[in-house]
Amino acid sequence: MALTLEQALARVPMWCDARDLTTSPLGGGITNQNFRVDVGGESFVLRIGGADTELLGINRQHEYAANVAAARIGIAPEVIYFVEPEGYLVTRFLQARPIPRDEMQQPENIRRVAHALKQIHALPAIPGTFSPFRTIEDYAATARRYNVAFPANFDWLMARLSEIEAAFAREPFVPRPCHNDLLNENFLDDGNIHVIDWEYAGMGDIAFDLANFAVHHQLDDEQGQALLSEYFSDVTARHVARHKLMKIGSDIREAMWAMVQIGISKLDFDFRGYADKHFARAEGMAREARYAEWLNAFADVTER
Repeated sequence: MALTLEQALARVPMWCDARDLTTSPLGGGITNQNFRVDVGGESFVLRIGGADTELLGINRQHEYAANVAAARIGIAPEVIYFVEPEGYLVTRFLQARPIPRDEMQQPENIRRVAHALKQIHALPAIPGTFSPFRTIEDYAATARRYNVAFPANFDWLMARLSEIEAAFAREPFVPRPCHNDLLNENFLDDGNIHVIDWEYAGMGDIAFDLANFAVHHQLDDEQGQALLSEYFSDVTARHVARHKLMKIGSDIREAMWAMVQIGISKLDFDFRGYADKHFARAEGMAREARYAEWLNAFADVTER
């Protein structure tokens, strides 16, 4: 059971005797509650995790470890305290601004994000693993347990996802630390790019982070090519194909996240509409004329 704000504040030792503490809610979150805490002339963020988030694949210990690792290189805000066993985070409040999606699509910001992602992916190993394919399977099982209605084309989408996973298996990747949830709301700018909300972080495929960012920021083909060119010194046909196919996986994962929320959440949010939007976009990409070409890009790769 989630703690109230007052109960959570009382669990942070450095605040127990504070007389000048004030709080204010921070917007932007769906699953969690975030509060700005001003005390002793400093500002912090208290993150209270939502109910049943373990059903979304969230491990708060892993989130904490990933945030600490990213904070060491200046990408994430500094972690000040970790409330256990609930797994609530206290981080330094950043005097930074959100980056609107249309600004994020500009060449300079695409370059900055590619550089930030390369720094994240070069971190030492962090706890936990992430696979969009396994996550989608887990979400589907959970949604079925809660009797959530699936779209009529779900089996067709799962068949496409199996094709994509089989193609990727011909060129295995080296797992790297990945964020895996690069929504626009998870970026802040104070002259440097910062990434927040590490609850889905784990060792995974860098192609997912790149595709996830591209999907959430609606990058067109030219902008997507710019992202890959900034990230890789030499962009190959398989880089492009993996990016395109992983965008399908990213959208299906996002839709399935919403399917679980339909079953478990009591929040006032249109999770069905959110799921339908991402399912439709995934289907559109899987029906593109170039889909077979992207799959075939891996056909001549010798299995290792």
